[in-house]
Amino acid sequence: MSEKAWLITGATRGLGLALARWAADAGYRIYGCGSKAETVAAARAVLGSAHSLEQVDVGDAEAVERWLQGIFSGSGPYPERIINNAAIITPNAPLWEVASEDFARLVNINICGSFHVMKSAIPHLRQHGGGVIVNLSSGWGRSVSPEVAPYCASKWAIEGLTQALAQELPDTIAAYALNPGVIDTDMLRSTFGAGAASSIKPDAWAKKAGPRIEKLSRQQGQVSVSV
Repeated sequence: MSEKAWLITGATRGLGLALARWAADAGYRIYGCGSKAETVAAARAVLGSAHSLEQVDVGDAEAVERWLQGIFSGSGPYPERIINNAAIITPNAPLWEVASEDFARLVNINICGSFHVMKSAIPHLRQHGGGVIVNLSSGWGRSVSPEVAPYCASKWAIEGLTQALAQELPDTIAAYALNPGVIDTDMLRSTFGAGAASSIKPDAWAKKAGPRIEKLSRQQGQVSVSV
C-alpha cells in the first residue's frame, strides 16, 4: 500500500464509499467516517482492515477534532487529500414548508461539517508538509432549482467558503470546490425519483472522479472545478 492516504467524510455510502473503494484500489490508505454504526460496519467489511472507518458526526466539532487528532497523532501515513463529501438534502418542498429542524440539520452537516473538518485538518496539513482540500459542491452550488433551496444554499456556501479559503492558505495547501455532476445516488433518487436511474452510477463516477482528484495540484489555480 502507498505511503499516501486520503480522508473522506461520508465514506460509508454513495459517492463517498465509491470514491473510497477507488482510492483503496489505487493504493491509498483510507480514513473515512459515517454517521451511523451500521453503515460504518458495512463499509469496513467492503474496504478491509487496512483502512480506518469511524463513526463520526461531522456536525459535532469536538468529535471531528478528536477524530483528526487521532489520525495525525498516529504513525501515518497522513492524509494529503481531505475530501469533504458528507451531505444531506431535505425533502422536496417550497422553502416556507421546510421544517426548521430539517433546515438546521442540513446546514450543520453540509456547511458546518466541512468547516469543522477543515478547521481541524489545516493545522495538521501545515505541520506535515501540506495537501489538497476537496469540498464537494454541486451543480446546485452554481445554479438553482425550485424545492431544493436549502441544499442549493448549502452548496453555494461551499463554493464561497472554498474560494475565500483558497486565498488564505499557505503555498503548500490548495482548496477546491468540486462539482461531481449528476450521479444515481439515494440523494438524487429522493429528489428525482425513478428518473435518477438514468444517471451515471457511483462506481463508474469514481473511476472518473478519482483520477481528477488525484491530479489536483497543491499549487492553487482555478478553485471551482468539475468532474
